[in-house]
Amino acid sequence: MTMSMPEITRCDATECSYNRDRQCHTMAITIGDASCPMCDTFVQTDASGGDPSVIGRVGACKTSNCRYNEALECTAESINVGMHSRHADCMTFSSR
Repeated sequence: MTMSMPEITRCDATECSYNRDRQCHTMAITIGDASCPMCDTFVQTDASGGDPSVIGRVGACKTSNCRYNEALECTAESINVGMHSRHADCMTFSSR
C-alpha cells in the first residue's frame, strides 16, 4: 500500500516564516512529540521560507496518541495547523 503525504489545508500560524495567506509553503512538516501535536517545522524569523508554488504536506508525525498516526505517518486526508499556547499545533489531532 502506498501512502500519500496529507496536505496542510490551512495554517493559522501566521507568524511562521513558511506561512503566506494562511497557507504553508514548505515541502513537508514534522508534527509533535509523544504527547503534543506541535508543528516542529514552525519557525519565526524575518526571512520568508519555502516555495510559494508549494503547498505543505505532513512528512512525519511523532504524536503517538493520535488516531491518525500509523507507524509515524499521518493517515488523515488533510490537516489544519493553528496556534496554541504560543506555538503551532496540528488542529486535526484526535486522541486514540
